[in-house]
Amino acid sequence: MPPLRRPNPPNRSPDPAADSLGALLAEVRRIEVQSHRLVTDVLAGGYRSTFRGHGVEFAEVREWVEGDDLRTVDWNVTARAGRPFVKRFVEEREHTLVFVLDLSASMEGGLGAWSLRQTAARFCACLGLAAIDNDDRIGLVAGSDGVERFVPPRKGAQHALRIVRDCLLLRGRAAGTDLGALVAHASRALRRRSVLFVLSDFVAGGGEHELRLGNRRHDLVAVRLVPREHTAPPPDLLRVRDPETGREGVVDFGHRRVRADWLARCRQRRAGQDEWFARAGIDCIDLEVPGSADLGAIARPLRAFFHRRERREAKR
Repeated sequence: MPPLRRPNPPNRSPDPAADSLGALLAEVRRIEVQSHRLVTDVLAGGYRSTFRGHGVEFAEVREWVEGDDLRTVDWNVTARAGRPFVKRFVEEREHTLVFVLDLSASMEGGLGAWSLRQTAARFCACLGLAAIDNDDRIGLVAGSDGVERFVPPRKGAQHALRIVRDCLLLRGRAAGTDLGALVAHASRALRRRSVLFVLSDFVAGGGEHELRLGNRRHDLVAVRLVPREHTAPPPDLLRVRDPETGREGVVDFGHRRVRADWLARCRQRRAGQDEWFARAGIDCIDLEVPGSADLGAIARPLRAFFHRRERREAKR
């Protein structure tokens, strides 16, 4: 049940890839300005408290003072100096975040303000800029039936904007997707434990084995792009097209029974995915495409994710 698409969507923001380079850069700049406002006002504190250090590393040896934990005494240095010294450790703070982006044809669909891929680009902008502001590294793995672009993790605002640009510009070479191949590539390419955000509508299914393995080696988070027609379809008679097959048809969302059956099927599919994510120990962020161009639709699920992570860490 891939996202639908009007043959000529009336309210969709123009696709930057079809426009000039200047239009694409203007879109990237607009997203940057809007995202920076969200990062500064809404997301910064939640990001820092959620992505704390995942270990400690040795910093220095200093002389013991009253109140120091005796377990940190460095007995070798103490023996040589004739007075007690302790080891000091600091939290290993730096993180690596990698966005694994589905470029299949269904990511071009949806009846909301943006396509699923455009929504994913805005998510990457918000979270990526928050990571850059905290001196973390971000990267990108994108593809459809295989990997088509790998951007190694780096720091810096310009690097973050390059990733946003790629998310807006790239097109998949195939209509379908192989999420397993994308996750497997990311898992192999990243030597250090990283956080993988897999952005997809998860329509095709498959790849469960690779997602499980990826979550064992790294911290994998599923970002499920939910088309607006899966939660609030317009009550109209619409001529629509399946982006992956090209098949066109007419759907009467104004008919009560048709609308109820459609929404029930959508809920059933998401419930099945939720059950699998829970069994695999994979966190899931539902990113619903808004009806209007509102970046709050990106910030709210992110904040909820931060809060869930904070509560879980507090219980440990």
